[in-house]
Amino acid sequence: MPQRPISLAALTVLEISPPDMVEVAARAGYTHVGLRTEPATPEEYHYPLLRDTSLQRQTAERLRDTGIKVLDIEILRLKPSTQVADFEAHLALGAEFGASELLVAGNDPDLQRASDNFAQLCDLARPYGIRPHLEFMPWTDSPDLTSAIELVERAGPDNGCILIDAFHFNRSGSRLEDLRQVAPQRMHYAQLCDVAGPRPDDMAEILRQARQERRFPGEGDCDLLGLLRALPKDIALSLEIPTARLLEQGVSAYERAKMALDRTREVLGRV
Repeated sequence: MPQRPISLAALTVLEISPPDMVEVAARAGYTHVGLRTEPATPEEYHYPLLRDTSLQRQTAERLRDTGIKVLDIEILRLKPSTQVADFEAHLALGAEFGASELLVAGNDPDLQRASDNFAQLCDLARPYGIRPHLEFMPWTDSPDLTSAIELVERAGPDNGCILIDAFHFNRSGSRLEDLRQVAPQRMHYAQLCDVAGPRPDDMAEILRQARQERRFPGEGDCDLLGLLRALPKDIALSLEIPTARLLEQGVSAYERAKMALDRTREVLGRV
């Protein structure tokens, strides 16, 4: 049986450079990494992989030397001002690294414009062999699974997909019965973590938890077994588990990545 792809997401070890991230993933036992070609926020520290050819070369060398593959690139946002053609440089770099998936966020309140842009992005990505995945997040204009399904289905292209992130699935109140109705070809990877406690009333606190304080699988309150059983069998998993508290305590990127993978394997053993 082929090994289920398990990828180290950039947000889990955001403080280290892409080539170092590849090295950490290899040492910890991952099969893949996700590369952040565009920062998620203006505040975060970002390694300019898209523009820095030296960084690109170092990353490619580390991938070749370790055998680690690239699963996805992130994070492109559909905004009212989006010009889809501007995304082509990201797709070209992703294809150069062998990425097959792209993470997309919906930040446009106009559903028709957003779905039109998503359709254009799918068409632009097709020659590169990359599938755009719309990730719903409670604070965006695609806040839950139902809204993500509506946008992707309205857009139409068969390479348009939906990204399930366990954190956002939980905090958006999305339902397993709705997930079971999503066609398997609309999902080619998912992001895994755990979440502690009830959903906060304050969206700013949800956002803080999402970016800084997630839990390792099995250490929170998510129905991860139910979620994994509702997803396509053996779907690739990206472990996106930022733990600012552990980082502040001096726990290394390698140690955090290894803990994430070990806990994930324990949960997978129970599915």
